[in-house]
Order: sequence, then C-alpha cells, then structure tokens
Amino acid sequence: MKLSRYLPFLEWTKDYKKSWFTEDLLAGITIGIMVIPQGMAYALLANLPPIYGLYTAIIPMLIYPLLGSSRRLSVGPVAIIALLVGSGIAPLAAGDLGLFVLYAATLAFIVGVIQVSMGVFRLGFLVHFLSNPVISGFTSAIAIIIAFSQLKHLLGVDLARSEFILDIGTEAFARISEINLMSFGLGIIGILLILLFKRMNRKLPGALIAVVLGIIVVAVFSLDSNVAIVGEIPQGLPSFASPSFSWETWRTLLPMAFVISILGIVQSIAIAKALQTKNRDHEIHPNQEFVAMGISNMAASFFQSFPVSGGVGRSAVNFQVGARSPLASMISSILLIITLLFLTPYFYFLPKAMLAAVIFTAVYYLMDFQEPQRLWKTDRKDFWMLIVTFLGTLFVGIEEGIAIGVGLSLAMMIYRSVYPHYAILGNIPESPYYMNVERFENLSMEKDVLILRFDAQLYFANMSFFKDRASKLIFDSKEEIKMLLLDFSVVNRMDSSACKMMEELFVELKNNGVQLKISAVRGPVRDSMTRCGLIDLIGKENFYLRTHEAIHSWKHPEVGLNNRFATQSNPE
Repeated sequence: MKLSRYLPFLEWTKDYKKSWFTEDLLAGITIGIMVIPQGMAYALLANLPPIYGLYTAIIPMLIYPLLGSSRRLSVGPVAIIALLVGSGIAPLAAGDLGLFVLYAATLAFIVGVIQVSMGVFRLGFLVHFLSNPVISGFTSAIAIIIAFSQLKHLLGVDLARSEFILDIGTEAFARISEINLMSFGLGIIGILLILLFKRMNRKLPGALIAVVLGIIVVAVFSLDSNVAIVGEIPQGLPSFASPSFSWETWRTLLPMAFVISILGIVQSIAIAKALQTKNRDHEIHPNQEFVAMGISNMAASFFQSFPVSGGVGRSAVNFQVGARSPLASMISSILLIITLLFLTPYFYFLPKAMLAAVIFTAVYYLMDFQEPQRLWKTDRKDFWMLIVTFLGTLFVGIEEGIAIGVGLSLAMMIYRSVYPHYAILGNIPESPYYMNVERFENLSMEKDVLILRFDAQLYFANMSFFKDRASKLIFDSKEEIKMLLLDFSVVNRMDSSACKMMEELFVELKNNGVQLKISAVRGPVRDSMTRCGLIDLIGKENFYLRTHEAIHSWKHPEVGLNNRFATQSNPE
C-alpha cells in the first residue's frame, strides 16, 4: 500500500502545478472571508462567545488538507454540530464560561478519538446505518430548531435556551410586545441582503458584506445602546489548553460525542463524494476521512475549539470558485490567523441580530423539501421513516431523534432481510427466459411445476420465511405440483442454518411426491451446499446452470440433457 494512501498530501503536493496557485489563492481568500462571519455565528449557536468560532476553524483547516482524501472539502464549524454542542453542554456548564469551553474542547477530543478509532479499525461502513431518509428528516428538523434558537438574537428578546421549538415559540409569542424593532429590522435586512447576494452570485461573500454593513450602521448611528452587539473580542491566537481527561467528564459526554462523530463524518463524506463526482481527479476513502477528521478534532481541542465537520456551503463555494487543491483551505486558515492578530477590534459593533441572519440563511439550505416529495412517490416506507425521524427530533429531542432514526433504519433493514422479495417465474414463449408472472403478461407456466426465485441471501433470519412460503405455494396450489424448481441466480450466500432448512424442505417435498431441482447456483453458495452435504443429498443431476435447461429436462426426460452443472467443479 502506498504511503500516500495514508498521507494524501504526498499525492497532491507531488502533482501540484504552479498554474494552480492563483485559483487556490482566490478560493482560499473567499472561504476565509466566508468562515469569519459563519464561525462567529456558529459560536453563538454553540452558546459560546463569537471568538471561539474563529479559534475552531484555524487548526482543522491546517490539519485536514494534509490527511483528508478530499481535495475540496472545507472543514470547520458547522451549524448542526454547533447546536448539538450548545444544547448538550449548557446544562452541564451551568453558565460557567470556563467550564463550558473545557467541556466543548473535551467533546472535540472525544469525537476525534472515536473517529480515528473507527477509521483505524475500518468501521467506515457504520455510516450506512444512517439512511438518506433518516439524515434528511433529522437535518430538516435540526434546521428548524437552529432557526428557533436564534429568535432571541433576531427579536432582541432574552428567551430561555431550549432545544424544543414549542417552548421557544410559546415564550416568543408571549413576549411579542418586548421585541426590539431595531434588532429585528437589522436581522431581516441582513437575511434579505445575504439571500440577494446568493441569488446574484454564489461566489460573493454575502454574509461578510451584510456583517460589515451591520457594523457600519451600528457604529455610525451609535445604535450600540439599543442593539445587542458582540462587543470586545480578544485579540491574538488561541492559547494552548488541554481538554479534560476525567473519566466522569468523558462518561457524560460520550453519548453526545458518538452522535456528533457519526453525523459529522456522514455529512463530510456525502459532500466530499458529491464534489469528487464533478471533478474526478482523486478518490474518496471513507476510513481515511474518519482518521483525517478525527485528528483535526483532536488537534483543535488543544486550542479551545468545539467539534468540526465538512461544511456544505463552504465546500460548494470552494469548488465553484475553482480550488484545485487542499492548499486553498490552508490559505483560509492563514487569513483567519491574520484576522485574529489584527482585525478583531473592528468587530466590536457587530450586531448579534446580523449573526442570527447569517445562521438563518445558512440553515435554510439545510431544509430538504424535495426528498419527502420524492419518497412519497417512490417509497412510502422510507417517507414515513423520514417523517417519524423529523417529528421525533423536533418534538422529543435531538439525541432522541437521531436514536429513533437509527432504530428505524435498523428495523427496516432487518424487516427487508427477513421478508425479502420473491417471485414465481413463467416462460416468455419461444425463448429461454423466465420472468416474474406478476410483472409480465402472457407468460407460460407448466401446470405441475412451480418455479420460485428468492431475491436475497439465505440465512438464519429468513430461512423460515423461505421454507414456509415455498411449502404454502406448493401445497395450497389448485394444481398438483410435481416439481419445485428454485432459481438461485440472486442468492449470493447461504449459512449453515439455511442448509439445514433446505434438508428439511427436500425431505418434506420427497415425502409428498414433489421433486426438487435447483438452477443458477452461484459459486459461493455451491461451496456452502457442498460442505454441508446438500448437493449429495439432492443429487448433482438435479442442479442446472440455467432454468430453461431444468425445465427442458423435466418436459423431455426421454431425450435427456447433458447437465453441465453436474460436471463442473465450481461453476459461478
């Protein structure tokens, strides 16, 4: 295995061309400008002072480009994770900022440990337990929760923090007379400006322009006495501080860390793959992504950061602006360092309502309006899975919502495995092809033959369904079935329990005068049948390479047919 597989920067630095630098520089500056208002806004969402959003962005933008397999993924603070951090840590810190920062950094370290461990032990497949309907429902619900959490900044009313929208909405409505019209007006103007700039050109830093205009308006018209502002922001780089290694702290934060770990990597890999398909100059390796994201989180935790992930909007703009390599992200980090060293005093008059506007416009694009419509037309089970996850997250709780979604995904996977699709086959006249009689018309069927195709692996969980279904179709048939032909063309695995069931089925059929034949057995399945003695029990002469060969042999026993399956040692 090449070293560049584990250290991807060896690959892209080796291939780097001087002509790319201008595009990387432009993309790096653009994303750096984007992440300044976003980072500050997401810090507020995490219940932290704005400066911690900038701290959080610096280290991952330096580390991930060296280890990540994606060349255009922009890693840093994101809305969903910021909300999880804020809602999860707030009850533990009890208003103590120092404790909150410590817990947030510790959470980032634990998330990093989980992600690196999953990458090292090649557990990237676990991300597939979050199906698209679950992710869509959870993300849309989180977007609404995030929007409600920012009402206090948009309305200028100090609402109680809660992750339940009914509580927030009820309190906001009860205190509608206390709305600060100045803050509300600035926030609405900010939202409209950002949306306008996005419509005009997605490459324009609409959020930064709105933030700068908000600062100018507050400073020029001395609105700081009427509008909540960010105030003094510490100048300089984050200091080195170790996260907590207390077992009690870790035990408290582990459930939340696991949720953030999976969500963060699912979002990151989805974005990375989407961008990779647009420009196939590299490959995405899920397990390497776990390692890269994990080390980024662990390193950032020593510099007063909360957990990070790949950002949808920033990554899309990074691609659209023309980033050619991960160097663009490193340039963004350098711009953030310059901002922290020299520019933080200029954010003193930044109205919090304008940061709320940045969050409102960001989460709008998290809402997935198309997926429910598509699922309603294509798969009602997945549609209801999305709806239940959405409602569970919205009204029961964030961690409970994702647990409900994962539970539903697993339950649906098990259900579809235990009760898979099967088909009764009929012959297309004057051809060797056999199709599902429920999907095709004018198929011919032998009155005394049942051809059954089972569309799944055969194992302990679905063997009873298979046997019961086959027996029922034979013995409840209006015709007297003399032969059961099993088309195994789709069966790719068979365990010892299924082998035992096949023995029982064979004996049952034999005792009732029904012959058993099997066609199109795949190599791995035949290996299992050989080891457990099924082929000897049923007889090699009753195995066929093709369904039509078995039927021909049944219809014309006097002519016979050279059974090629029986003569081959390991047919595929």
